[in-house]
Amino acid sequence: MAEYIIETKNLRKYYHGQLVVKDVSLRVPEGSIYGLIGPNGSGKSTILKLLTGLLHPDGGEIIVFGEPWQRKHLSRIGTLIESPALYGNLTAEENLLVHTKLMGLPGSVIYEVLDTVGLKDSCKKLASQFSLGMKQRLGIAIALLGEPKLLILDEPTNGIDPVGIQGFRGLIRSLSKRGITVIISSHILKEVSQVVDYIGILSEGRLKYQGK
Repeated sequence: MAEYIIETKNLRKYYHGQLVVKDVSLRVPEGSIYGLIGPNGSGKSTILKLLTGLLHPDGGEIIVFGEPWQRKHLSRIGTLIESPALYGNLTAEENLLVHTKLMGLPGSVIYEVLDTVGLKDSCKKLASQFSLGMKQRLGIAIALLGEPKLLILDEPTNGIDPVGIQGFRGLIRSLSKRGITVIISSHILKEVSQVVDYIGILSEGRLKYQGK
């Protein structure tokens, strides 16, 4: 078993000729909750997009599950990058049904993930009627459909009220107890410090600190 579920070595990314991710070497221990922290514009979202194949690196390596990054690894990775893409005119149940059909999964998993994220009682409600926190939970439910070993969440608590954030922390802890490694990005250290095991602090595209 690999010690790190994801490891990057001198990861680099350019935008319009400007280096925005500068030799970043992340080490995310398997089974941990890892917080990627930094102000807006520090490179957090770019790094997460590199980890999930939405962007291609201009230098360095990405090691996933002990192997160089390949598209096949995405079947074991759940992601929520930026806002969840939901069909507002469909219920929570129907939104998940669309994804299970695309992924070739049985419909029974819908109710398992809705229960996991605390939306089972709201499964018949239209997504357009959900609060921001509920939409984020539905996005996480979609990310959990394939039973991923790694869950990557980009600023998942943006705009959520304090009660919603407290519930979110409980959800993340419950996922970690099930053996899912979670990477969370945020620009607010205090917000994630109560739930993460490890942090990486970014500033202007560079990793300034990494550890417990």
